Amino acid sequence: MIFGKHINRYYFKYGGWLILGLLALVLLDFLQLEIPKLYRMVVNGMNDGSVSVEGRQVAFDMDFLLDGICMPMVGIILAMVFGRFLWRVCFFGAAVRLEADLRNRMFDHARSLSREYYQANKVGNLMSLFTNDLDTVQECFGSGVLMFFDALLLGVLAVMNMWQMNPALTCLSLIPMAFLLGAATVIGRQMMKKWDIRQEAFSRLSDFAQESFSGIAVIKAFVKEARELMAFRRLNEENERTNIDHTRSAVLLRILVMMFVESVICVILGYGGYLVYIGRFNAGQLVEFIGYFTAIIWPIMATAELIDMTSRGKASLDRLGELLDAGIDVADREGAVGLANARGEIEFRNLTFRYPEGELDVLKQISCTIRAGEHVGLVGKTGSGKTTLVDLLLRTYNVPDNTLFVDGQDVNRIKIRDLRACCAYVPQDNFLFSDTIENNIAFGMEACDREAVVQAARLSDVDDNIREFQQGYDTMLGERGVTVSGGQKQRISIARALMKNAPILILDDSVSAVDTRTEASILANLRASRQGKTTILIAHRVSTIEKMDRILFLADGELAAAGTHQELYESCPKYRKMVDLQKLEEEGDDSHA
Repeated sequence: MIFGKHINRYYFKYGGWLILGLLALVLLDFLQLEIPKLYRMVVNGMNDGSVSVEGRQVAFDMDFLLDGICMPMVGIILAMVFGRFLWRVCFFGAAVRLEADLRNRMFDHARSLSREYYQANKVGNLMSLFTNDLDTVQECFGSGVLMFFDALLLGVLAVMNMWQMNPALTCLSLIPMAFLLGAATVIGRQMMKKWDIRQEAFSRLSDFAQESFSGIAVIKAFVKEARELMAFRRLNEENERTNIDHTRSAVLLRILVMMFVESVICVILGYGGYLVYIGRFNAGQLVEFIGYFTAIIWPIMATAELIDMTSRGKASLDRLGELLDAGIDVADREGAVGLANARGEIEFRNLTFRYPEGELDVLKQISCTIRAGEHVGLVGKTGSGKTTLVDLLLRTYNVPDNTLFVDGQDVNRIKIRDLRACCAYVPQDNFLFSDTIENNIAFGMEACDREAVVQAARLSDVDDNIREFQQGYDTMLGERGVTVSGGQKQRISIARALMKNAPILILDDSVSAVDTRTEASILANLRASRQGKTTILIAHRVSTIEKMDRILFLADGELAAAGTHQELYESCPKYRKMVDLQKLEEEGDDSHA
């Protein structure tokens, strides 16, 4: 059994199932201890020809054997079969329900964690929590409760029966068990540490495998399969060593258990045989006593197994607790209000921002207003803060108070769900799900409308490409959209954003992988379909945003200039230099073409 703030509630939640299972277990243990009494009557009956039943001697004949031995034995066996079925349903059923509930809680909490958390915790480590660690906790909850109460009840009842038969022999039998319990406790503490080390090694192995599979195209392109194989082999060998180390301790514990058990049986046979020799025991009583001790062998072994299981379960529960206790950094403020009928006006007031744990400000004193329905281009060198600016608009990170406003309201006073609902976003990585193209485009909608999906695909100039696939819009995409090209992935992502028809559309370098003709078509469609709605387009190529209503030019985290393309070209030397350099690059590319 394991206890902790994240699991204690389930002992109450599934208390009915656990109590029913315990009742079945009590019945089972009482019946199990009736069997040695039947063994005693058989042995004494064969030796003496009669059996003592409730203080009177009864002839040991075929009738007694059938009615007094065989029929009760059949009844006990049937009851034990039913009892074992019932407690398995109760204990293991409750454990499975706990696993499902805990997994839902973990996923729901993980969904609410900020991007900062996922930058610090790798996917492989998180996946090991949802698989190995959760399975371990589930096993400890179901099997742990069973082993604890079964060992306690059966052990106490068996020892009581042994004590009634002969206290001295009972003490001799239990002394080695006390030493065993002490040794098991010491080994169990070491096993808990080794299990934690084992899980960490497994997490590193899982993370490396996940990262390698995701980047398999890069690995093949650079012919680094051998290097990745060697790195995986090192991690696998480390995982193997930690497994062997933990298994060695577990095997040692089981060997100690068997050694002590066998030594106790030798004591019982030696001293018990002496008691039979001097007439204080008869052969049937010795068999009965051995039967009781055989019954407590399981509790003893269960205690060792319980120590092993608890050490693993506690380590895994601690790891799950790190996820469940992780603070939600970005959350609604108390008193946050909704954002109904958003117009799409955005205002930055002296916005300065530094990433958590960062050393430098990535945005410095940004002040400007994007009017509702305005089409704005955002341009600047790599690392100038363009993506950070729109991330703050989506409340991916916490924003300083009174520095960012949507429709005149501080974003910190708007419910995050409402704020993000009024925005459609096309990120740089253009993530697609392992689903059909249609479902990817309609991802932001409650219901899938094929006509609306097709219209969004046409606006993003990807409809023709989709129809070329054999399954069309029902084509299944591979993991992260690996079955389509980079340009197609970008355009499907744009279609997904357009499908939402939000008051604010953010495209983060979203046409970099398409040719100039396709880019011009997409931009023309955006201008026509987004009339009266705010659009922010981040780009590296000036040609992409030069026809926007206004351009914001960022340099080293500062807003260097704002205006139309022509105004910036004439008034901002840095902007003019960037434009001229890009023109030279394009002319050079044309001359080499």
